[in-house]
Amino acid sequence: MKALTWNILLALAWVALTGTFTLVNFLVGMLLAYLVLGFALRDTGVFHGYLEKVPKVIGFILFFIWDLTKSNMRVAWEVLTPSFRRMRPGIIGVELEARTDEAITILANLISVTPGTLSLDVSSDRRVLYIHCMYLDDVDEMRAQIKDLERRVIEIFER
Repeated sequence: MKALTWNILLALAWVALTGTFTLVNFLVGMLLAYLVLGFALRDTGVFHGYLEKVPKVIGFILFFIWDLTKSNMRVAWEVLTPSFRRMRPGIIGVELEARTDEAITILANLISVTPGTLSLDVSSDRRVLYIHCMYLDDVDEMRAQIKDLERRVIEIFER
């Protein structure tokens, strides 16, 4: 958390020095501060985990936005073409590799936010997540998609 605080403080210093108080200028300041921290502390190892995690978080955000867009389009198509029903609802259980409450909660919430899927329950031993899917054409493919999302969540929240 210390690295994030330094990054934000340096970005705020950038905004103050430039005198332009906009979101874009703040994001530019965050990027510049990230690069400065990476360069200045490259041999110390102090910010090593933070510097590695930021690109993963950005990649995860872009991945999830793309996944969310695809899901929205599929559900919108279903609503706009009522005679063209392709829904095959079903419930599946996905074995979890995530062990922390944070990672399991984040995964379950991301699944629920995505149109067409809904997290129903986690088993009492926290090893299986039960999910309702609107489009369950291929169970193995759906499990693979959930496991990919879980892998990305674990990279950010458990390592």
